Amino acid sequence: MFKKYFTPSEAQKRLPLIKKIVGEILEKGKALKGLVARHAAAQLPQECFQLQEEMEDLMRELSDLGCFYKDWNFEIGLVDFPARMGEEEVLLCWRSDEKTIQWYHGMEAGYPGRKLIPEGLL
Repeated sequence: MFKKYFTPSEAQKRLPLIKKIVGEILEKGKALKGLVARHAAAQLPQECFQLQEEMEDLMRELSDLGCFYKDWNFEIGLVDFPARMGEEEVLLCWRSDEKTIQWYHGMEAGYPGRKLIPEGLL
């Protein structure tokens, strides 16, 4: 289903770059939310469209790295990395306030279904 599957170790090695990109997404997302809240939808300043375009570029960069941004409220900076545990496709799950990648969830379970990655796979 995915072009790339990560091991927890591979995802962890990419985390410094992912953290930088996610930090920029969160910063721009919060700025965009603030601008939208202060302006009528019909009169959004050009800055809103510029921020949106920059955020889309950053999310595309994550996608090119093989992972996916999932926090559309721009509050926790959630990223999923496709992985396999045995024969099962799962998503390694990282939040921007976590130091390392320690969690995963099934494809349908989503964030509420997060489980610790088994120690032997870290």
